[in-house]
Amino acid sequence: MNRTDRLYALVEALRAVAPRPLSARRLAERFEVSVRTIERDLSALQQAGVPIWAEPGRTGGYCLDREHTLAPLGLTADEALAVTVGLGALANGPFRDAAARALGKVHAATRDERLAESLAVARRIAFLEPDDEDAPADVVAAALRDGQVLRLRYRDRDGEPSDREVEPLGYVVRDGVWYLVAWCRLRRAVRAFRTGRIVTLEPTGEHAPLRPFRAADLDIPYGTTRHVVED
Repeated sequence: MNRTDRLYALVEALRAVAPRPLSARRLAERFEVSVRTIERDLSALQQAGVPIWAEPGRTGGYCLDREHTLAPLGLTADEALAVTVGLGALANGPFRDAAARALGKVHAATRDERLAESLAVARRIAFLEPDDEDAPADVVAAALRDGQVLRLRYRDRDGEPSDREVEPLGYVVRDGVWYLVAWCRLRRAVRAFRTGRIVTLEPTGEHAPLRPFRAADLDIPYGTTRHVVED
């Protein structure tokens, strides 16, 4: 059983006996993994918002609050597959942590038979990604949301470093490679920074002025830009 299936099965195991607790040892025996693996999985579920808590003592263990669990989502197998593939595509991007948490919630709230059917197909889908692309720093994901000016050190395609202050505008992704689009104060123009080439990055605490952003304005010489959500 892979980790995604086990996370879902853990929720179902706790839900089946709620409000009684199950010990990590018993769960480890059931899923044939170590106690440490079970504790890591339960921690991941808690961070994803699943209402699990620990009861101390000899007869204690982990409990699931049945009253606050999500009702099963009414997704079809194809819809569950689309969500799984879509969030899986973000695994190496600036939203990877949020995508992993969201996927855990979707799987935990999708009906058994539909989830099993969608996962069977999802396991046959793979992404071909660049070997040399570093995952972007977590702060990149928050840059657009918080609207802060960022101070970064960046290496261009020739490896030459430069220090910049930029105002985040958006993101563009191409062939699995993410670019932070920002107003560059050094160049006084909009620039696209490949996230894998950002060496260091820190927020300055200064709020950036609101500037319009249209992917079509980047004048990218290949393909057609498409926004995730159209106006």
